[in-house]
Amino acid sequence: MKPLTIQEIAKITGGKIIGNSHQISKTFCTDTRKIKPNDTYIGLKGEKFKGSDFWKQALEAGASTVIIESQTILPEEIQAFPQKTILLVNDAKKALHQIASYRRNQFGQEFPLVGVTGSVGKTSTKDMIANVLSQKYKTLKTEGNYNNDIGLPLTLLNLEDHEAAVIEMGMNHLREISTLTKIAKPTLSVITNVGTSHIGNLGSRENILKAKLEILEGMEKPFLFINQDDDLLSTWNQTNQGKIQTVTYGIHHKADIMAKNIKLQEDHTTFVCQTKQESFLLYVPVPGLPFVMNSLCAIAASLSLGLTKEQIQQGIKTFTLTAKRMEVIELANGVKIINDAYNASYESMQTALVNLANYEGKRKIAVLGDMFELGKFAPELHRKVGKEVVKNEIDQLICMGENSKYIVSEAKKQGMNPEKITLANSREEMVNQLVQITQKQDVILVKASNGMKFYTIVNEYIDQMKKQNKT
Repeated sequence: MKPLTIQEIAKITGGKIIGNSHQISKTFCTDTRKIKPNDTYIGLKGEKFKGSDFWKQALEAGASTVIIESQTILPEEIQAFPQKTILLVNDAKKALHQIASYRRNQFGQEFPLVGVTGSVGKTSTKDMIANVLSQKYKTLKTEGNYNNDIGLPLTLLNLEDHEAAVIEMGMNHLREISTLTKIAKPTLSVITNVGTSHIGNLGSRENILKAKLEILEGMEKPFLFINQDDDLLSTWNQTNQGKIQTVTYGIHHKADIMAKNIKLQEDHTTFVCQTKQESFLLYVPVPGLPFVMNSLCAIAASLSLGLTKEQIQQGIKTFTLTAKRMEVIELANGVKIINDAYNASYESMQTALVNLANYEGKRKIAVLGDMFELGKFAPELHRKVGKEVVKNEIDQLICMGENSKYIVSEAKKQGMNPEKITLANSREEMVNQLVQITQKQDVILVKASNGMKFYTIVNEYIDQMKKQNKT
């Protein structure tokens, strides 16, 4: 696919070209600190800055083109950047969306694009689907957590000679996925589940389902993969049977694609995938039932796109997790750290604690922090985490955060020894306590919402252990 010309972009956005009108845009960037030679810089507006004000810095850093919101530019300023291009638009973010949508449309509706959303497991499901599809197709995928109204269009602008794409869509409020899906125009879509993430903003799981279902709005011919084990999704699917094309998958409830003979190990899982046509064995290099569900979803999408059993098996076997999501770090003294510090909801906390409990014959330490955006539901959901701590027989609990006190109080109420519980006032205190109590072969789970910055605990703990020669 040819790169976009500045004339095309001007026509798409209704912008005014100043300077070189023969420029070509291959790569796009919104951060002047990350500009590479010949990038097109888009000056977005933030809460505390106006990206369009940095157009000179972008050109000086090597950008060939800047797309900025309309402003007065003096003739001498233009003369300072010969052969470079300025495109003036009314709204830089809207321009980004328009350019990305145009790029997507160039590939046509026959181009396989899988849209992925859900409360928990979006990123790992996206990564797994992409890894399987890459066994047959050159596949573009959302990198990291680039799943909002800036990250998604920037991802689509990376489309070149790809044969498929897997695009993640996140949201905090209603109508956000509506915007994303109308840019991406998925041909297949996934809703992994409907949990309690962002319930403080949306008020109920039913509203969360409504927000997730917005993904259908960008689909010319809706085709949805349904998690049959999710109560709201399975009920919605039953109510809407025949209205759209669906494929169901699940573990506990009858579905089109199911997992049988699941064998959970400390560092991997095996299971037999049962479809209407055949059954075959899968090896998942990550432990836990959630990754069995992710695998089933990847299988459903891949079978729909014509992949073979062997390609699916290889794609799942070679799947790797995005950093800070169930990332297992093993120290020389046998201590294992499960770094799951990127994000947290009640459902993902529950899953992580079950996974921790599967490490048999070893002490389990849970280092937990607050879950964000829960609103009035925060006390209740943090208490439920405390119940899960005790239910899974966790040996030591270290918490920090405004709402983590509810985890602590509920764990005590459920009978956990108070001497095995710490409510810390800082991450530094958590690290010191963790270093003090660590024994060889311990397994440590570190999990909280990303804003708690618990990833620093992992790094600092490892540094302290090395300094004290405990590794």
